[in-house]
Amino acid sequence: MTVQLYKKLLFLLGLLAVLSPLGLLPEGDAWGEWSLETISKMIGYAPEGLKKFSDLWNAPFADYTVKGTSDTIGYMLSAIIGSLLIIAFFYIAGKIITKNR
Repeated sequence: MTVQLYKKLLFLLGLLAVLSPLGLLPEGDAWGEWSLETISKMIGYAPEGLKKFSDLWNAPFADYTVKGTSDTIGYMLSAIIGSLLIIAFFYIAGKIITKNR
């Protein structure tokens, strides 16, 4: 890939990170990321599998919030940090794979 293509892709990724708070509209919850309680209210019960695994993972930024910031800023920071971690992982993995060839 060319440097120009990388710049375009990084710009697009940055734009998506900045637009990520739109996922909070209109209800204030990101679509599909509901708590066990919210799903119980929505459908009238909590599925057994969801009850069993709901406490398996605790996110580093619970509810995409960063202490001392607004929800919108926290949501954007979570998207940016997550994107950077994914980019770093694949960059390092790519270096390791190409080095071993």
